[in-house]
Amino acid sequence: MNGDAEIRISRRAAIAAVCSAWSASSWAQVGGPRRLDVHHHFASPRYKAMLAEAKRQGWDTFQPWDPNLDVETMDKGRVATAFLSVSTPGLWAGDEFAPERGRAIALARDMNDYGARLVGDYRGRFGLFAVLPLPDVDASLKEIAYAFDTLKADGVGLLTSYGNHWLGERTFEPVFDELNRRGAVVYVHPTDAPCCHNLANANPATFEWLADTARAIMSMVAGTPGAVSGRGNAEQSPATRYANCKFIWSHSGGALIGVASRVVGAVSEKDLSGTPPVNSRLYHIRRFFYDTAGSANPILMQGIAKLAGISQIVFGTDYPFGTGAAVAESMRSVGFTDAQLRAIDRENALRFLPKYI
Repeated sequence: MNGDAEIRISRRAAIAAVCSAWSASSWAQVGGPRRLDVHHHFASPRYKAMLAEAKRQGWDTFQPWDPNLDVETMDKGRVATAFLSVSTPGLWAGDEFAPERGRAIALARDMNDYGARLVGDYRGRFGLFAVLPLPDVDASLKEIAYAFDTLKADGVGLLTSYGNHWLGERTFEPVFDELNRRGAVVYVHPTDAPCCHNLANANPATFEWLADTARAIMSMVAGTPGAVSGRGNAEQSPATRYANCKFIWSHSGGALIGVASRVVGAVSEKDLSGTPPVNSRLYHIRRFFYDTAGSANPILMQGIAKLAGISQIVFGTDYPFGTGAAVAESMRSVGFTDAQLRAIDRENALRFLPKYI
């Protein structure tokens, strides 16, 4: 090994040692925000290679991803702990799962093992929302057991849709039943389904990802064809069936605010100022959580606060596409009080991630 390589390796090891010693609890000693970032992406070397092959939106941003640089960026944004998750396009280079099934299952294990190593190496700085090889239900059930029982993951990170199927559909019931049994945190990131890659010749990141998030929420609160029996009846919605799951929706619910009267229905001033009936659509919308990534502006923040409540907003950066410092700066101009911002920064997430207190 040449001298330059040895220096680089020694430097990485030194930084990792410092980060490990500087755990999340250390932030309590320095004052100021100790943010929990629930929308934070990572990439193992094998995952980077798959992204380079797929060349889907954002693939190039992940190529230089490095955990040491990640932690340095977290420090600048006063982020104590970031919860690692997969971004779009998930585990697949294309739209057909069958040809890539073996690789996707192996890649899920690779990402989860890599994420767990980062959690251990950078003690207190990272948590893990494990990757599942959906739409393969049996493989996903095995990965849930491994992720929670062996790796001690903090939750799972899913996409809004798999193929042309959304999360509330019956095909995914066994997976969500198991997550519900475990009372799991379920973080959901958008993607563009095969139906909708190039609608209106637009980059899917500009609108389609936000629409897909609203579709996934709709499938959970109202059901979809082939969903939980009693679909269309709010008391029998998938969200009711999976009442123990703590759902986090990216980008403040995506297009949810714009289509609230269609997805939620009951959004009059009287509805929003009262207590929604148990297991109604509004009830579930108000128990879900929504992150700040890509949405730290007064229109979306005030809208989701009105619809769901400030208690349901959690801090998210979309790293490496966003940073804690930038999101925190934007959040200071959305019209919330200091106490409300503190709740969003950390306190709201502690309700479902209590071990990080």
